[in-house]
Amino acid sequence: MTKPRIVVVGGGAGGLELATKLGRKLGRKGLADVTLIDKNRTHLWKPLLHEVATGALDDGVDAVSYRAHAANHGFDFQLGTMADIDRVAKELVLAPLLGEDGEQVLPERNLPYDYLVLAIGSVSNDFGTKGVREHCIFLDSPSQAHRFHRKMLDSFFRLHVQGDNCQPLRIAIVGGGATGVELSAELHNAAKQMKGYGVRHVSQDNLKVTLVEAGERILPALPPRISGAAHIELTKLGVDVRTQTMITEASAEGLHTKDGELIEADLQVWAAGIKGADFLKDIAGLETNRINQLVVKPTLQTSNDERIYVIGDAASCPMTAGGFVPPRAQAAHQMASHAYRNIRAQLSNEPLVDYSYKDHGSLVSLSKFSTVGSLMGNLTKGSMMVEGRIARMVYISLYRMHQIALHGYLKTAFIAFSDKIGRVFRPKLKLH
Repeated sequence: MTKPRIVVVGGGAGGLELATKLGRKLGRKGLADVTLIDKNRTHLWKPLLHEVATGALDDGVDAVSYRAHAANHGFDFQLGTMADIDRVAKELVLAPLLGEDGEQVLPERNLPYDYLVLAIGSVSNDFGTKGVREHCIFLDSPSQAHRFHRKMLDSFFRLHVQGDNCQPLRIAIVGGGATGVELSAELHNAAKQMKGYGVRHVSQDNLKVTLVEAGERILPALPPRISGAAHIELTKLGVDVRTQTMITEASAEGLHTKDGELIEADLQVWAAGIKGADFLKDIAGLETNRINQLVVKPTLQTSNDERIYVIGDAASCPMTAGGFVPPRAQAAHQMASHAYRNIRAQLSNEPLVDYSYKDHGSLVSLSKFSTVGSLMGNLTKGSMMVEGRIARMVYISLYRMHQIALHGYLKTAFIAFSDKIGRVFRPKLKLH
């Protein structure tokens, strides 16, 4: 009997957790051939990208090698980018793989599947705003975070050379969601650390961070008291928080608002809104919504193909109470577990179960300065606001839960212990 072929596209939070679980439970036992596809060679938890951007996190230490992880957990890894899906032949089309010099490393490949899971995440939505693609940096991938990090370091070193006559470094961030808020705080921590490494003319005093949000308040997905607390903390740090401010254009000088104001900036970051990758819009006749997310049934199967599942940010999944599952790491984690159960059920010709999103609350880290958020649902039998050290501990535990899903409890405990030791010997800020 031929083993079923399960292909997972996208090694983000949900995709890698799912491939790991399928590999452990099915791949190792010879019950299925499991393959993970990703365009990158390593995995980094996406909520940490703002720390990579400022140098607070060295992804060379924290990143997980897909190939090594696959070899240890019973699945195969292939480096590549999905170009198309042939639903009739049940084949995934991978684009030619090019090297850094532009030369072709691998030709276009066709990979057969019996069950396909799309976990390709989302990208920033610039809403067609003029000049954003040319003048703003996005934080959708490690490579983009590295680009921002290099530009930030170059700007800091220029301030150092200019001496006492240096002008403030102006950084404008569009989007008052978790990424924008956390990046704003991390930038102030980076400036504080730079001074400690002998870059004398860099400090929080000559860093001007402007956070721009089109809505009435930052962190609109969280309760008003949480967003209010974060707003106060950012203001204390010196962040200029602009709400109800719509950006109509980005230029070399800065951001242009609907009211005709120019927010001058040396570095500009766009972190407002998400959408599915543009190529999803017309792929294989699958149904999409207005932001290119793939429409799925509550079972997480696409609306017109029961052999294709979608999890994470790329899925437009309805909730029983109305609305749609929000694009959060906890949703991707839950969807990965649910997709695993439904794929096992489908392999055994058993009935599938509908996914129900469970909101366990949200936490926002303001770097070393504070952490605020709320715990909800099964954790507290209601909703409870938390901040300070308790919130920081819970925030860190969210990442540990992801690591446990990948490595198990024992190895994660060793990783956590190693991190504590590493913080003693490694610089507090990555300077290269």
